[in-house]
Amino acid sequence: MADNGSRKITRYPKNLNNINIGMIFFAVMALYIIISVITYMRKDHIIGYQVNEGSLSTNNIYEAIAIREEKIIASDAAGYVNYFQTEGSRVAVGNLVYTLDESGQLLEYLKSQGSEEVSLSDEDLAELRSQIVNFDSSFDVHDFYTVYDFKISLDGTVQKLANGSILENIQSLNEGSGSIKSINYKNSQDTGIVVYSVDGYEDLRLDAMTADKFDQTQYEKKQLINNNLVKAGDPVYKICTSEDWSVIIQVKDQDKFEEIKKKEEESGYIKVRFIKNQDESYGKVSTFTNSDGDNFVMLTFTNSMITFCRDRFLNIELITEDEKGLKIPNSSIVNKSFFIVPKDYVIKHNDGNFDVLKDKYDEQGNETSELVNISIYNETTSEYYIDNEVLRAGDILIKPDSNDRYTISKTDSLIGVYNINKGYPDFRQIKILYQNDEYSIVKSNTMYGLNAYDYIVLDSATVDKNGKTGKSDESDKSDSKEASSEEDSTAVSSEADSGDSSDEAAEEKSEEASSDSSEASSKDEASASKSGESANDSSSSASSTENKASAEKTNEKTQ
Repeated sequence: MADNGSRKITRYPKNLNNINIGMIFFAVMALYIIISVITYMRKDHIIGYQVNEGSLSTNNIYEAIAIREEKIIASDAAGYVNYFQTEGSRVAVGNLVYTLDESGQLLEYLKSQGSEEVSLSDEDLAELRSQIVNFDSSFDVHDFYTVYDFKISLDGTVQKLANGSILENIQSLNEGSGSIKSINYKNSQDTGIVVYSVDGYEDLRLDAMTADKFDQTQYEKKQLINNNLVKAGDPVYKICTSEDWSVIIQVKDQDKFEEIKKKEEESGYIKVRFIKNQDESYGKVSTFTNSDGDNFVMLTFTNSMITFCRDRFLNIELITEDEKGLKIPNSSIVNKSFFIVPKDYVIKHNDGNFDVLKDKYDEQGNETSELVNISIYNETTSEYYIDNEVLRAGDILIKPDSNDRYTISKTDSLIGVYNINKGYPDFRQIKILYQNDEYSIVKSNTMYGLNAYDYIVLDSATVDKNGKTGKSDESDKSDSKEASSEEDSTAVSSEADSGDSSDEAAEEKSEEASSDSSEASSKDEASASKSGESANDSSSSASSTENKASAEKTNEKTQ
């Protein structure tokens, strides 16, 4: 009992036995990975863009009003009109355009005779079939507007064939009956294109233009319908007598208007693309500003009038710039500063590398030179543009085979992009030919510029603001290593130079240090003796307590 009670049991914390070192390691690694991913996601990353050849289209699309040499032909009597020419077809002088039935009994007479139904010959059907096949072979779903043109053309063809059959019946009826002698044949008095509509814009001219003419909600077009009753003086058709025609646009942007006026003074012509069929043509430019301050531009053409003879309003695109080159986004363009160095101070090697001799001083204060490799980013007839990361303002360059010196101070800026073909951003100069809000067209195959299929930085802001590249970073590291080695060598040499002069001081300091150490050792011995005495006292006291305890136990046993 007593022996069991005298035993001491040491208890250890339970949680110490449950610690898993592997779990702690993987938890730390997981935390590190999470922090690394978050840091990576928050950084701005460099995104590449492949340079390709292309052209730009600017927002130069305008609504235009077409004006032509149009002559309205009015009826000289009342009656029913029947047309014998397809709208949009060309007629010569003396060709039959329409007939005028003053009595109105032609249709009833034809019905009574069973001639109201028109039969088409095989030749007529072949013409219709050919027209349909041509449309079907050339139809493109992306150009659905051609369906409406085909409908109008087909209607005109059917009308021409039908009226031709009716005309034959009329002639045969005239020979056998005198009851329809009131039909008048109306032939064309001019050569031109026939149109069966009027809108009041036939006499419109540039000097009479106002902004409200472009309001299509107020525009009214009267279509002249076949077999319709007209009275004397009513328009029956109009004829466009000249192939020359024009379109008028309103230009609200004053800068655009001034640009067009400049074109008028320089070449006098602007390239125009018609949105309806994507045809392009050059129009002669005329400008006009009315009393209200509205600016108008008239573009005159000498062809294609027959294509748009039925249209009063057109959508056109002015191609003021038609430059082609390398197409790059504006976000990649950067303006960077460079040092300008005379060519006489640059050493050009056969392998295409460039070096300069930089004046410097060694640790002894002696003047020496250092060969520094540089990159050329542009050149003139007498100067090179070099990077401002390798050299600094105030550096002195030595002219090869001469004692002439040049202090770097002159700078200039270049417009360019960062090329990343080598894996790091490297500046390349560009020459912008044309630019809009999003893209620029730059000249290709220049000496210090871009080529097709190069990769550039999409957003130049993601590159360091100081413009440092991977290449310059390496040079910076080498410079820092050289600087540190120079500092080390300087420190060693200074210690060597000062070693002889400081021997006496070192000896005095060593003597003082030895005296101090002796004093410290004596103090340590005294403290050690005191600690030994205290240790002996504690051990003696512990032994006395043990003797007392054993004596008490023996007394208990004897009792």
